[in-house]
Amino acid sequence: MILASTNPHKLAEVRAILNLPIELAPADLPEVVEDATSFTGNALIKARAACQATGEIALADDSGLCVDVLGGAPGIFSARWAGVHGDDEGNLRLLLTQLADMKPENRGASFRCVAVACFPDGSEIVAEGRLPGSLATAPRGEGGFGYDPIFVPAGSKLTIAEMSAEHKNEISHRGAAFRELAKRLRRRKH
Repeated sequence: MILASTNPHKLAEVRAILNLPIELAPADLPEVVEDATSFTGNALIKARAACQATGEIALADDSGLCVDVLGGAPGIFSARWAGVHGDDEGNLRLLLTQLADMKPENRGASFRCVAVACFPDGSEIVAEGRLPGSLATAPRGEGGFGYDPIFVPAGSKLTIAEMSAEHKNEISHRGAAFRELAKRLRRRKH
């Protein structure tokens, strides 16, 4: 199987989450344009391209942070919220600035992830995971990436960046989506 991503953090996370006898590798493929209007659409664009290029089963995901008072934004634009794809620090600064005057009760948010598998025969599996929570007023913690330093899961006082990688994978939106995808992959094998 191929993971249609070149993000080493994501590759490590997915490897840790999936408990299948498979080897995941970043897809060494040309860039694809993620121009869909949903997490599902963007994940399918990546997985279909990887599957078509390699003839292998391809896994992909798209995920992001959905902030309640911003109507679900940054959503599919999470990785480029500040204008440059992958500028985690810029994205955090911009989002914190946009929410600077928000009271704690108005800082609700959720992480969403859609994970997909595309098969050479044209069939596809889609699974979704969601982690509700709220946003801290300043970054905390050294772990994780992206918005992890400001995201506090519901029922916790710690940001995702303050948690161990194992704990994060147990509760995360990506963990939930890929665990569901793994279940469906196992059922397909039988």
